[in-house]
Amino acid sequence: MTLQIGDTAPDFEAQTTQGPIRFHDWIGDSWCVLFSHPKDFTPVCTTELGYMAKIKPDFDRRNVKIIGFSVDPVTNHAKWADDIRETQGYAPNYPIIGDPDLTISKLYGMLPAGAGASSEGRTPSDNQTVRNVFVIGPDKKIKLILVYPMTTGRNFDEVLRVIDSLQLAAKHKVSTPANWQQGEDVIIAGSVSDDEARQIYPQGWKAPKPYIRIVPQPGS
Repeated sequence: MTLQIGDTAPDFEAQTTQGPIRFHDWIGDSWCVLFSHPKDFTPVCTTELGYMAKIKPDFDRRNVKIIGFSVDPVTNHAKWADDIRETQGYAPNYPIIGDPDLTISKLYGMLPAGAGASSEGRTPSDNQTVRNVFVIGPDKKIKLILVYPMTTGRNFDEVLRVIDSLQLAAKHKVSTPANWQQGEDVIIAGSVSDDEARQIYPQGWKAPKPYIRIVPQPGS
């Protein structure tokens, strides 16, 4: 199964470090970041899980729930958490999904259907494609998919930046330009006609080209 932006995030039931969940029910009316890991006790992922714990308040302020995911059993996650706390200064303060039968990894297209039925005996290299970030909206639609190699730690500050852009676009019918940061000018969405734009922005806009209509960030 190949997932794309705009698809409904597949629902599932799973065991996590904070108890069993049904994914869509767990998300509720929030946004969600699901980030996956090929195996417990791997160095790059250890730094990622610790960093996400450190910046969790930034996600909380945006009404975003974060949830980790690894193919190993939940009992392993609990042991790994001790290492994460010791080496990174923060232990995971969000649930981490266990996927020992690889069902969810396959459901989300991170492993092929023929990958087997158990995480036991599999190496990080076997699971190297389980290095995804999914941003999911309250409507349970996938808004962003990032796939990273095992050797590169993920930039979760960038994930926060994208969420700011997504939430702004959902509320105000705007888009954000390259390297946009919170508080900077935005672009009126192409789906908005000039007539509609004049009602929303009676003060007008800058237009270096007719299709590039620049306005201050709404609410900033």
